[in-house]
Amino acid sequence: MDPQVYLNGKLIELGQACIPVSSTTLLHGVGLFETLRCYNGTAMRLDRHMARLQTSAARLKVAVDPAVQQIPDAVRLVLDANGLANARLRITLMPPGPHQSVAEPTLLVTAEYTTGYPPETYERGWTACLCTDHRQSVHDPLAGHKTTSYFARLLVLRDAQNRGCQEALWFTPRNLLAEGCISNVFVIKNGTLITPPLDTPVLPGVTREAVLQLAAAAQIPAEERDCTVDELLDADEILLTNSVMEIMPVTRIEKKPIAGEKPGPVTRQLAEAYRDLVSAECGRE
Repeated sequence: MDPQVYLNGKLIELGQACIPVSSTTLLHGVGLFETLRCYNGTAMRLDRHMARLQTSAARLKVAVDPAVQQIPDAVRLVLDANGLANARLRITLMPPGPHQSVAEPTLLVTAEYTTGYPPETYERGWTACLCTDHRQSVHDPLAGHKTTSYFARLLVLRDAQNRGCQEALWFTPRNLLAEGCISNVFVIKNGTLITPPLDTPVLPGVTREAVLQLAAAAQIPAEERDCTVDELLDADEILLTNSVMEIMPVTRIEKKPIAGEKPGPVTRQLAEAYRDLVSAECGRE
């Protein structure tokens, strides 16, 4: 049997789920989404993901109410229907189009089993490359928002993977570090955690927020400030964050080794603290 998904108030088999051909998301990429992890039957920081979604909807003038209020129940129904305790969740909100008969947004929630990347991935770390053909501009109205207009990021990520890298790092027109295709970026130098400020602009990552909170609790100095290419390449450690990968060490920038090509001490400390946070908020297995 196909996995069960939640679509507009109903559970339905994935192969039977349909959206109108007049959907503005299908035709124009107008929509918002969130991706998050579920541990032990609990969606990690679902409230923060919903708040980010609503903030983006307001700023981009995308109509998502009242569907957004269905999200907690929809998540629970999808997890239960598929018998999942540990999962990758995807929440997609598609606003109504001008030619659709129903003037309500479309809510789609899907889930698939995951326990994250294999442990050896975190010991080996990722290789990241520099994205030099595209720039992240403060004038891009979609920058800093998780929209379904994602094709540019996927193209850059595909190019990175063809070069043997797992992520590509974006920069602003002023050559300041922004973020990865699918992640926020932290640079560690002399024990201080440095990450680009939100007005770079970068996505206000839920895991990014958690890492800054964990750093404060552990008295690790942290700065949200501009970071140059030279600072990136001179880093003692680099780490990436998103809700699925959690905290991923970067051990190479293209051919340049970082932290001796292994996770550094601050990265390890924060990764352990994040695992403790997951246990505190979602319970232990």
